Amino acid sequence: MPGENLTRDEARERAELLTVDGYDVELDVRSATGEPGRDEPAEGPLTFRSVTTIRFRAARGGASTFADLIAPSVNAVTLDGAELDPAVVFDGARIALADLAEGEHVLVVDAQCAYSRTGEGMHRFIDPEDGEVYLYTQYEPADARRVFANFEQPDLKAPYRFRVTAPAEWTVWSNGAEESREGGVWRFAETEPISTYITAVVAGPYHYVTDSYSRTFEDGTTLEIPLGAMCRKGLAKHFDADDVFLITKQGLDFFHDNFDYPYPFGKYDQAFVPEYNLGAMENPGCVTFREEYIFRGKVTQAAYEGRANVILHEMAHMWFGDLVTMQWWDDLWLKESFADFMGVFAMTGATRFEDGWITFANNRKSWAYRADQLPSTHPITADIRDLEDAKLNFDGITYAKGASVLKQLVAYVGRDAFLEGARRYFKKHAYGNTRLGDLLSVLSETSGRDMTAWSRSWLQTAGVNSLTPVATYDAAGRITELAVLQEAAESHPELRPHRVAVGLYSRNTEGELVRYARAEADVSGPRTVIGELAGAERPELILVNDDDLTYCKVRFDEVSLATLRAHLGDITDPLARALCWSALWNLTRDGLMPARDFVSLVLAFAGRETDIGVLQMLHAWTRGALVNYAAPAWREEGGRALAEGALGELRLAEPGSEHQLAWARFFASVAASDTDFQLLSGLLDSTARIDGLDVDQELRWAFLSPLVAHGAADEAAVDAELARDDTASGKRHHVRCLASRPSAEVKARAWADVVESDALSNALVEATIAGFGQSSQRELLAPYTARYFEAIERVWAERSIQIGMAVVKGLFPSLQDDPATLEATDAWLESRSDAAPALRRLVLEARDDLARGLRAQAADSVA
Repeated sequence: MPGENLTRDEARERAELLTVDGYDVELDVRSATGEPGRDEPAEGPLTFRSVTTIRFRAARGGASTFADLIAPSVNAVTLDGAELDPAVVFDGARIALADLAEGEHVLVVDAQCAYSRTGEGMHRFIDPEDGEVYLYTQYEPADARRVFANFEQPDLKAPYRFRVTAPAEWTVWSNGAEESREGGVWRFAETEPISTYITAVVAGPYHYVTDSYSRTFEDGTTLEIPLGAMCRKGLAKHFDADDVFLITKQGLDFFHDNFDYPYPFGKYDQAFVPEYNLGAMENPGCVTFREEYIFRGKVTQAAYEGRANVILHEMAHMWFGDLVTMQWWDDLWLKESFADFMGVFAMTGATRFEDGWITFANNRKSWAYRADQLPSTHPITADIRDLEDAKLNFDGITYAKGASVLKQLVAYVGRDAFLEGARRYFKKHAYGNTRLGDLLSVLSETSGRDMTAWSRSWLQTAGVNSLTPVATYDAAGRITELAVLQEAAESHPELRPHRVAVGLYSRNTEGELVRYARAEADVSGPRTVIGELAGAERPELILVNDDDLTYCKVRFDEVSLATLRAHLGDITDPLARALCWSALWNLTRDGLMPARDFVSLVLAFAGRETDIGVLQMLHAWTRGALVNYAAPAWREEGGRALAEGALGELRLAEPGSEHQLAWARFFASVAASDTDFQLLSGLLDSTARIDGLDVDQELRWAFLSPLVAHGAADEAAVDAELARDDTASGKRHHVRCLASRPSAEVKARAWADVVESDALSNALVEATIAGFGQSSQRELLAPYTARYFEAIERVWAERSIQIGMAVVKGLFPSLQDDPATLEATDAWLESRSDAAPALRRLVLEARDDLARGLRAQAADSVA
């Protein structure tokens, strides 16, 4: 047996053989607190008892298959009452079920499963603030088998009953409603048929808040949904549960208005949990979120918008993903693309965040554009051979490109046809599993369009197209012809049908750059004429993909580009402005605009940006331009200019405003001189002051971090800050800051903590890696290039995939941006053709980012 991995072929064979009728899962997690002071003992992992009863049927006699379980030990296995020897049937990842008779079977597995410190399976967290222990589960794509024996694939759905024994002073939640609690034993109602990866248990002394939602339908029936929200006790004082419930109720209203299928999973709990690897997970009735969505200090509205988006994304999954689930991970997009799209769709249609499509255009799509230009890009409907492939495909293609394509689909078939297709899809496939064709068939029915060609172009091919306007004019300065040129990369030459809007912009008498003409058209092939705009006055700016209807890289003609260099800040429409910024960033990444020019544009116009989410994205891009795309000889000059510009905008920003906060954080991130460090130190010790700027605890860490990384603050200062903030969040900041110190000894210790030891939890691994790689310490990090390539295969083999991914991506020597690093990467890839495909993919992606950076640096050096 091939160990922990599971192939698509194996899953298909097992699904053809088995039907699963139900699970009874009994977990005893009293051991989580039963041994004071014991965290990860030398004799092995801390474990809990897991007893699972699975009722299933075999379609034919004489066949053999297996159940999935990853556990340190198995106490007993019985099949149809007959005892099986665990030493014979259990290999550490699978339980062999040989020579099954046709018909009904009952499998009982009694195991000792391990608590997790990597965020996979049953994660156990000890709060450093008060010593309390918190548990939660996280499974996608296939870690339920770390908690109970099962058939771990999405198309073997079944109802579940959970019984959990826990410390009596705790509270326990699962997917189903609590049926009874006797002492320390919780019993939960049987769920509807769901997949293994969305079952859930949350347990501990969580702070819990309740509310309720009620909906009366046209037929007079009323749906009552109990609502709950929880977090660690230490975060309770920061928990704005009222806003979480507000967004939740608005989302439930929106989806009931549009889906015509009542929420099917009873209650709706939302748990904000520590050390979470993801943004959130759509466990029906028990959604889990990273606790960073509870804000310990002042944040901008972009942070609240981001949280609302995630809440609604996960809620959309209740229908797209939980009620109707993809058959195998090939069609992961059937849930993730839809949830990504529907999250923004609901947010803009039902909440206070009416400008969510601006954030989507500027932020979310940039993730997709990057992913779609990597060597690992893939069609939205991907070829997922096994679970390792699946783990890596939770990416910008599956989420953001898929959502962008669905936005294009709505423009193509119309909103009403799209939503009617969704309604029919839910009713036809409720509690079942689907593939691409199942969705296309209902969309064809409701739209009257043949979806085959659209699907082939948009879902089954990879790559991003570029759209460029080309205009000619008559002697009077009017357009004689405006055409849109479509191009594709040589590696992915597909030209696609695009529904686009083309906008023409000129300055008015007040100097504002405004749109005076717009035309929608279907662009296909290499050249499409936009006939409707013939005769229009000569524009100063032609914006292809105005209103962001399609998924493409926008290019400009020379006149438009010159206009943006001089007047970008004069564009009055925030979405058009965001699209222009995004296009300029793509030009910079592609080496078609020098990085220093992008930095100059930000310094010139970012201070006038009204949309806070766009501003914060610009800050991130600009720092990326300086670190990765600017010529090395210009970095110091560029860094000084950024710090000076950021400080200037900080002082000009309205006191107490979110723009002031954003500029303060950006200034700290680019601070580079002794004068900068003196100001940050003064803001920390209150000897300096900027009117309206409240230096709360999170901002204190933001100011301390660059001081430590540049050697302007020492270990004692970091320890003193932890004493002020002796919390789980403070601990993560502390670990990151300590690893960021400019010392060879510090780097060696951080490397050993992550690469040579598995003592750190997932969150502290990430914090250590974040501190290790400082752009101001390139020379200090140079010795780790060779060590990286020597270590990664061993790390991948020995550590969980989550930690393996964190190490391989986070420690890649990207800051050693010279041809020698590229050569070392190529040498590893050439000599390791037999390495795990998922590992090779991560290295290939990092190599591509490095090569892109070198091309951009070359372009910047001749600017």
